[in-house]
Amino acid sequence: MMKKNDIYFMRYAVEEAGLALAKNEVPIGCVVTLNEEIIGRGHNENKTRKSAIYHAEITAIAQASEVVGDWRLEDCTLYVTIEPCPMCAGAIVQSRIKRVVFGARNLKAGCAGSVLNILNEPRFNHAVEVTEGVLEEECGNVMSAFFKRIR
Repeated sequence: MMKKNDIYFMRYAVEEAGLALAKNEVPIGCVVTLNEEIIGRGHNENKTRKSAIYHAEITAIAQASEVVGDWRLEDCTLYVTIEPCPMCAGAIVQSRIKRVVFGARNLKAGCAGSVLNILNEPRFNHAVEVTEGVLEEECGNVMSAFFKRIR
C-alpha cells in the first residue's frame, strides 16, 4: 500500500537513475530511508567499476548500514526504480529491510514477484512489505529510452 512520502522518496531514486544514465550505465537508482530521512543512495555502476555487484540497491544498502552502524536495517524502507534482481532481493532480505517500494517491474529478472518472489519467500526467516508501481511510467520510460539508445 502506498504511503504519504513514497512519491517524494521515489523521485530521489529516479534522480540516482539519472546519474547512472549519465555514466552510460543501466539507469536504476535507489535510496534507503530511516525515519523519513535518506541514509543511503546508489545507482548502477557495473560498467564503471567493472563488477557485477555494483547495483543501485547494494550501494544504497552498504551506505545505510554504515550510517546505522549495523547490517540490520529493520526499520528502513528501500526505494528503487526497477524491481530488484535476485542478488539485490537477497541482500534486502539478508539486511532485514522492512519495506521495499519499486517503480516498474523487471519481467526478465524481477524477484519481487515477476520471475520469483524472494522478498516474500515463506521459507526464509524474513519477509518484506512491498509496494509497487510508484512513478511506474517514469521509471519504466527511463529504462526503455536507455535500451532503445544502445540497440
